[in-house]
Amino acid sequence: MTASYNKIGIIGAMVEEIELLHKHVEKTGSFAKAGIEYVEGMLHGKRVVFCKSGVGKVNAAVCTQLLIDAGVDCVLFTGVAGAVEPSLNIGDIVVSTSCLQHDMDCTPLGFARGQIPFQETWEFHAAPELVEIASQACETLFPGRSVKGKVLSGDQFVADRGEVRKMHEELGGACTEMEGAALAQVCVMNDVPFVVIRSMSDKADGSAHVNFNEFTVQASVNSHRIIDEMLKHM
Repeated sequence: MTASYNKIGIIGAMVEEIELLHKHVEKTGSFAKAGIEYVEGMLHGKRVVFCKSGVGKVNAAVCTQLLIDAGVDCVLFTGVAGAVEPSLNIGDIVVSTSCLQHDMDCTPLGFARGQIPFQETWEFHAAPELVEIASQACETLFPGRSVKGKVLSGDQFVADRGEVRKMHEELGGACTEMEGAALAQVCVMNDVPFVVIRSMSDKADGSAHVNFNEFTVQASVNSHRIIDEMLKHM
C-alpha cells in the first residue's frame, strides 16, 4: 500500500530515537517553539519535520499542534509502552487502530470511563492507510511480532496487575503509555492523519524497573527502523 504525503511529522518519545533521526535525515533547517526543537529535512526523498515531545499528555498535545502548525499533513509517533494485551511480550509492537485516555474518568457523573464529557468523540481512530503502512513495515522487519490495537494513554505509569487486567477487559486496550491519545485528539481536531507505533518495554505489571532501561536503546533502534521503512512507501 502506498500513500502520498507532502510533509511528514515524526514525533519520538526518546532522546535515543531522535539522535538516530539526526544521523539519517538530511537536515535543511530547524526552529524552536515552546521549548521544543523541530528539525526539518529530507529522508528517502520525503520532506519531514521531527521532534521529541517530552513525557505526558500536555507535552504531546502542545508538540503535536505546533508540528501541525508547521505544515505537516500526517503525524507518526513512536516510543515504548507497557503491554496490556496478555499475549504481548517485551519487544513486540502495537500499531494503533485507535487511542483512548484511560485516566479520563467521570464515571461518578454517569459517563463511561475514557469518555470526554459533552464531546461526541473520545476514542480517536488512526488513519487506516497509515495503520496498514506501519503494519506492513513491522511485518517486514519483525515478522510475527506486531499487532494492531487500541492504545491507552494517561498521565500515570501503570504498574498494577489488577489495573492492567481492567484496561484489557473493560477498555479493550493493547498497551498503555502517556502520550498517544493526546496526540490523536489534536490530530483529529485538525483533520490530520496519524498513527502511533509502540514497542513493548514491559508488561505494565510492576516489573518495568527490571527491563525498561535495558530495552530503551533497542526500542529506539527498532522504532527508527520502522519509520525508515514506512517512509519508503509514503
